[in-house]
Amino acid sequence: MKKMNKTIPKFKNEDEEREFWATHSPLDYFDATTFKRVSFPKLRPSLKSISIRLPEDMLAELKTLANKKDVPYQSLAKIYLARQIALERGFFRSAQKKRRRKTGTQQVT
Repeated sequence: MKKMNKTIPKFKNEDEEREFWATHSPLDYFDATTFKRVSFPKLRPSLKSISIRLPEDMLAELKTLANKKDVPYQSLAKIYLARQIALERGFFRSAQKKRRRKTGTQQVT
């Protein structure tokens, strides 16, 4: 691999830095062969407790589904929320397309 001889300039503020990285590749400034693997075993995602009002029948159905899957209903609710957020962002569609490209299969509608 070629030697990295570019140095990162000093920035006056975050806007200047943001503009710089929008037009430059970090790969031109960092040598991946010098990276060291690290682990953060105690790193946990920050969680925020919330209160949400649900219709009783919806909560009962969520608890039933969670019981069938043998997971706490709050965890199942988080899974469903995360899945829907990813869907809204288009994550699942792009992941499915990549998977189909790798396996050579097509989606049946």
